Amino acid sequence: MKSNARISIDCSRASEHTVNPYLFGHFVEDIRDHMEAMLAFPLKDMDFESEAESRTSVSGNWHAHTNGRNTQYAMEAPALRHSGRAQRIRILSDDEAYAGIAQRSALKGPMDYTVRIVARASIELQYLMVEAVDRRTEEVLGQLKVELDSHNWREYEGRLTILRACPDAEVRVYIPAEHPRWIDHVSTGMLWLDHVSLLPIDHIALVKHEVIEMTRALNAGMMRLAGNYISAYHWEHGIGPVLERPVMYNEAWGGWTSKYFGTDEFIRFCHELQVEPLICVNDGSGTPEEAAQWIEYCNGSVDTPMGALRAKNGSPEPYHVKYWEIGNEVWGQWQVGACSAEQFAERTVQFAKTMKEADPSIVLLACGHYEQDWNKTVLALAGEHIDYLTLHLYHGYGPFGMNPDTPAEDRYKAMASYPEWTRHYIRQTMEVIHSDIKHQHVKLAITEYNTMYYPNTVRKGLPDEHTLGAAVANAANLNEMIRCSDSVHIGSFSDLVNGWLGGCIRVGDFYADQYRGKQAGWSGHPLTIYGTPTYEVLKLYANRDIHHILPVEAECGTFSVASNKRTPVELDALPDLDVVAGTNADGSRVTLFVVNRSLEEVPIELDLQAFHASEEGTLYEITSDSHNNINSVFQPNHIKCTERSVLTEHWQRGYVLHPSSIYVLEFGKADQLKRRPGV
Repeated sequence: MKSNARISIDCSRASEHTVNPYLFGHFVEDIRDHMEAMLAFPLKDMDFESEAESRTSVSGNWHAHTNGRNTQYAMEAPALRHSGRAQRIRILSDDEAYAGIAQRSALKGPMDYTVRIVARASIELQYLMVEAVDRRTEEVLGQLKVELDSHNWREYEGRLTILRACPDAEVRVYIPAEHPRWIDHVSTGMLWLDHVSLLPIDHIALVKHEVIEMTRALNAGMMRLAGNYISAYHWEHGIGPVLERPVMYNEAWGGWTSKYFGTDEFIRFCHELQVEPLICVNDGSGTPEEAAQWIEYCNGSVDTPMGALRAKNGSPEPYHVKYWEIGNEVWGQWQVGACSAEQFAERTVQFAKTMKEADPSIVLLACGHYEQDWNKTVLALAGEHIDYLTLHLYHGYGPFGMNPDTPAEDRYKAMASYPEWTRHYIRQTMEVIHSDIKHQHVKLAITEYNTMYYPNTVRKGLPDEHTLGAAVANAANLNEMIRCSDSVHIGSFSDLVNGWLGGCIRVGDFYADQYRGKQAGWSGHPLTIYGTPTYEVLKLYANRDIHHILPVEAECGTFSVASNKRTPVELDALPDLDVVAGTNADGSRVTLFVVNRSLEEVPIELDLQAFHASEEGTLYEITSDSHNNINSVFQPNHIKCTERSVLTEHWQRGYVLHPSSIYVLEFGKADQLKRRPGV
């Protein structure tokens, strides 16, 4: 156990600035399995957009479902105005066989699913079956008979009732063997499928109900739509009737961009969560005019061309999207449209002027960098035209010259130094911002941040990278962002669901391999949805009532990081405790955030200056018996935030903090009734 530490809070000196709730924002990107993990559709290749993965010409994740020796499969052009392709199946009557397609899936239950099929058929085919079965036992979980009444393309809709949850189900769409026979001829026995989807009725804005509720609990403040894919994304391809939206290759991450989550769906997602949307425009392969049209689509009246288009698509009222970002990591070679700082600054001026013409009230963010030569150039040439400069801060042990063979304790200490790096980059950037009156108004937005145990080239987003230690690092980083909240107004944790870094919300046991794209593990629990330890941190912090920050000092032990490389920050004698404090708007409640970065217990004594605290406070704690512990599909609640009442005098006399743990302590004034905002 470490020697006693002492924390002193001067409750008489609240900051003049307020802490922006957008500091606790989140980030969605069409990256790897983010969208398919977030959206409620259990089937993939719903529009038969993928190439066949076997010798049989059946699209992507589908496979042939037939016992006919002569059943024929082919891919054709889709229905009129639809994207993707059509799956053609020809059944020979002489085979007296069943024939169709099937796909492995995980289904919730008991649950009703809306089935949507776009099909056409030879005139002698009278009906098809949609069936879900347990792959292990062949137990039928649900059946739907769809009457086929047209040789031309037609959309069919029905309700499929699934009797129970099944993690290893198969969905089959087929003509049964019991179908009336016909004489095989040139145009007989053919079924064309243009679209097949299932959607559970408990979805909310096409998103999994569980994901919505877990995200709602995060109290995000702001939700960012951006990422590497946005620099090759054309927004007009993601609006209008969804089946008519083009299938777009995801140039950043491979696979297909989700046409099921475009602008209107993103806005509905934000409205459902009551959060502010932040949209990043395509400045890599797009134009200023395209960005301005996107703004008009979101914010224009129905009297404008794009506003009228939005109304036609079902939303006559403007969306009032205020925050718009120009450029996502355009300094990186991996980014479509990557360029020099000079080129980006010129581009920013063009985009800013054109976007402001579309809506003068918008707030503009522009791509910054932790390397200050970039920021100096961008600010010098374009600083007068923007309101925020962005930073992306991913912290891993690569910069320390460490690798997976480095002792775990040294790797943990490297991760725990995260806030020192954040402080360094914020201070450097703010010095550049304040160096010229032309751009002193600019604030900072940290629009992507996360811990990153491995270097980029081998990152897999596996659950065992989302440890309690990672949560400690992310919590300490949030403390630094709160300390700098006079300059840092926006924060976006990366990612929300699964994705490249394996998001704070985890759906099943998918992971995203940097080289191979989307790949699913198999634990037998693909329906399990849970939060990482960092999810617990983000939820805890965002739901605290802090309006102003308070001066706080911590006298405590220290630790050092044994780096194998020269680093831009000093890594000797780092404080064991990372501490920040705040108060609510009327000063009646004090909130203390304490992260014990040490690998040992630390007893602390608390001195609340100029604040007569009530006898009891509320303590929130995120801890476990090892910094390597995780949540997983097998133990989704292994690490959870706990809440309990504590006596104020216990903290004043000395309270023992567990190693590698996060604490939030709230005290009300003695004359105030105790209120407990939800975690």
